[in-house]
Amino acid sequence: MITYYKLFDMLNRRHMTVEELRTAIGASSSTMSKMRQNKIVSLDVIARICDTLDCQPGEIMENEKENL
Repeated sequence: MITYYKLFDMLNRRHMTVEELRTAIGASSSTMSKMRQNKIVSLDVIARICDTLDCQPGEIMENEKENL
């Protein structure tokens, strides 16, 4: 499962709100809601976030193994 806790931690450290990021990347509120729920979003969204925050995908998301 992909998790985005690193993204929200980075936003907190940079004193940036989710709404500010959403506006900067031109994403919908439903896209940001998906990320809060650790659901899949498009690579285009990930690329726009990385361009805006000047970071790499691994700095904002992580793949955690699911216990089956």
